[in-house]
Amino acid sequence: MGGPENTRIGKFATGALYSSQMKAGSYGAHVTDVTESGDTVESNLLPATSFSMTGLAVEPPRPTRVSSTATVQGLNLLQRAQSISMAGPGGGSSDVQWCFSQVKGAMDDDVAEADIISTVEFNHTGELLATGDKGGRVVIFQQEPESKNQPQCRGEYNVYSTFQSHEPEFDYLKSLEIEEKINKIRWLPQKNAAQFLLSTNDKTIKLWKISERDKRPEGYNLKEEDGRYRDPNTVTTLRVPVLRPMDLMVEASPRRVFANAHTYHINSISVNSDHETYLSADDLRINLWHLEITDRSFNIVDIKPANMEELTEVITAAEFHPDQCNTFVYSSSKGTIRLCDMRASALCDQHTKMFEEPEDPNNRSFFSEIISSISDVKFSHSGRYMMTRDYLSVKIWDLNMETRPVETYQVHEYLRSKLCSLYENDCIFDKFECCWNGNDSVVMTGSYNNFFRMFDRDYRQDVTFEASRENSKPRSVLKPRKISTGGKRKKDEISVDSLDFNKKILHTAWHPLDNIIAVATTNNLYIFQDKLN
Repeated sequence: MGGPENTRIGKFATGALYSSQMKAGSYGAHVTDVTESGDTVESNLLPATSFSMTGLAVEPPRPTRVSSTATVQGLNLLQRAQSISMAGPGGGSSDVQWCFSQVKGAMDDDVAEADIISTVEFNHTGELLATGDKGGRVVIFQQEPESKNQPQCRGEYNVYSTFQSHEPEFDYLKSLEIEEKINKIRWLPQKNAAQFLLSTNDKTIKLWKISERDKRPEGYNLKEEDGRYRDPNTVTTLRVPVLRPMDLMVEASPRRVFANAHTYHINSISVNSDHETYLSADDLRINLWHLEITDRSFNIVDIKPANMEELTEVITAAEFHPDQCNTFVYSSSKGTIRLCDMRASALCDQHTKMFEEPEDPNNRSFFSEIISSISDVKFSHSGRYMMTRDYLSVKIWDLNMETRPVETYQVHEYLRSKLCSLYENDCIFDKFECCWNGNDSVVMTGSYNNFFRMFDRDYRQDVTFEASRENSKPRSVLKPRKISTGGKRKKDEISVDSLDFNKKILHTAWHPLDNIIAVATTNNLYIFQDKLN
């Protein structure tokens, strides 16, 4: 689409860009200010498979985090959050059972490109669940109230609103098509009856307002009921407009459009804990925005070298700290994570801390730099830890210890012997996301063959589940899956050679207060929950 300029900067090995992914166009100066006419102005900055424990950092008790939104009833949510006290993978207790709840999307084998899910995100209370797809659409699901007749069953998620967030565009200056695909969705904390979310494609970020309307005004003096305006000279009586009940209607309206500030493809957006600003990151730069100002952003990180031939790494993900509004982290394709403090400098090119694990010489190979690229970084709710996902593993870092992670979980180590074929079919460049549960005791991430993995940090347990049509009977309990890595395969095991690499779970989300998870397969959204007794 639009020639070679449209491809991402993303494939790195032995310090060089892979030409098949390299942008072939000119790399202009960074854009920070946008005039009303749309012109850009260069501006200066303003001020159990395998588990290991390393290091000496001691974990303090993890405090429960409760979302502070206008609709949250504090005591009830606190009790629910405390009830997530997890012991088994994904938890409730060590004998927790995960069961199928719902699946969204058509179950056809023929999948349209536009229907492929590209992001999944719960809001701060978990009442709403948003998905974005490659067709530029955002679908929001709302959780139904729990039934008093069936207290053991949580409310199901049903479609609340669907709207077209982004349309395909064309950059005439660069002869470049801009896809409508939704890269990220982030909810803003709720402050009134309406909900707000940010959605972004490769170039443009939009702030959407989702509101309900169940009344309509009637009895205008200068306007007929069908909308036509009346001649003022014909008005002989004065009427007082009244509000009449109507069927509930959910409206999604764009309130802000943040454009023209990124030369490269946006891979991350993150809302600050001050609820007034947010960051957006592309391959080489991170910008800081105010939610009320659309024509100006401040460039806070710029790793673009003067000579693009000297480019050795790109930014892969970025996120604000959940409590400290001055702190954020960003990860790179070299496997490093940099923590920056905006109080130290307006331009955070000089990081405050850098987290990097020394490479094991025994595992050194041609693919080492590719598989060490970090595809996702997430702070824990407590703010004490952060989680990173590379191609083969999930790592938990203590913010007080930069030298090595305190926990390492192997997601699919059995694929190490198949890296050559994964490189040939481009699967080695897949970007898996990861997420925490409500109290940071369990982490989850996806894998191939529609498998997803859970790792219990307290009980040192891990489990593999599969999102499949065969397991989509209501309330059916998920059975752990095992992979045979060689030798004689047991009856309930799956051979590595029979894994389907076209089926993959890249996007996962965990309800902030309950044991409810959402995992996206190609075009289906599976929702699972723990089985309530």
